[in-house]
Amino acid sequence: MRFSRLMAAAAASLLVLGASACSSTGGKPESNGDGMGAGQANTPRATIAMITHEVPGDSFWDLIRKGAQAAADKDNIELRYSSDPEAPSQANLVQSAIDSKVDGIALTLAKPQAMAPAVQKALDAGIPVVAFNSGFADFKAMGVQQYFGQDEKLAGVAAGDRLNQDGAKRALCVIQEQGQVSLEARCAGVREGFKGQMEILNVNSKDMPSVESTITAKLQQDPTIDHVVTLGAPIAQAAVQSVGNAGSQAKVVTFDTNAALVDMIKNGQVQWAVDQQPFLQGYLAIDSLWLYLNNKNTIGGGQATLTGPSFIDSSNIGAIAELAKSGTR
Repeated sequence: MRFSRLMAAAAASLLVLGASACSSTGGKPESNGDGMGAGQANTPRATIAMITHEVPGDSFWDLIRKGAQAAADKDNIELRYSSDPEAPSQANLVQSAIDSKVDGIALTLAKPQAMAPAVQKALDAGIPVVAFNSGFADFKAMGVQQYFGQDEKLAGVAAGDRLNQDGAKRALCVIQEQGQVSLEARCAGVREGFKGQMEILNVNSKDMPSVESTITAKLQQDPTIDHVVTLGAPIAQAAVQSVGNAGSQAKVVTFDTNAALVDMIKNGQVQWAVDQQPFLQGYLAIDSLWLYLNNKNTIGGGQATLTGPSFIDSSNIGAIAELAKSGTR
């Protein structure tokens, strides 16, 4: 009977995924009142901590939280979300989750070495840990049982190949947080896949006016740059302004989207975006822990479960624009 209940709830979760798991935009994290509810599992109440490296104001994480909450609502889980862009503070949040005796932890591994001791403490305490969004290359070595996200270097290679198709010759890859493994891997992949010349520009996403001015200065200094590759939607929006400020002819492409970026893709200010499906990442991170806690299931056979990459451009933005703006996919 217990297994039957699990399977019924899991089947219901597929309805949620079918309705939601496609692209990445903003939206406020809240319980589902948008027609995406799938009932609630008849399993014991559990508490799961979700800990991320979210930078305040980055609407990308709203979709992560929306997906996580959708799974929590279905799975009879109390979701405790916390975040800090600094790795030592993230590690402290993990320790706090351990001290509060949560039943599971879902976290991002933007800076794996800094997080490793805290992750090990959670595992030593018998708390199952899954990773999502960042840490693709490190999760197994850290003893984390499951990972949900994209292979960032593979996504970068795909973006580099897309630049080749677009006829790009000189690209600027903008990293908004130096040392963040996922971002570094994206630019490394672009460099590998791109046949033209590429330069990396480091900016500070905690100071968006400086992001815009730094990109503007670079475009003024080097008018041969024909494509600006950004690694997040807010940085893409700043890059669009920078292109205008510099009087540059460079085209802007990006990883990840938000609601504001939808119109920028529709009107051609941004050519395309690489999508990693953040709603799906948040959903699977929580749902996988529910499955493990109740039936000892794991997803991926010890390998990462990939949620991307895919491309959003003028050919498909119309089909997803309204859902994207409402924050349901």
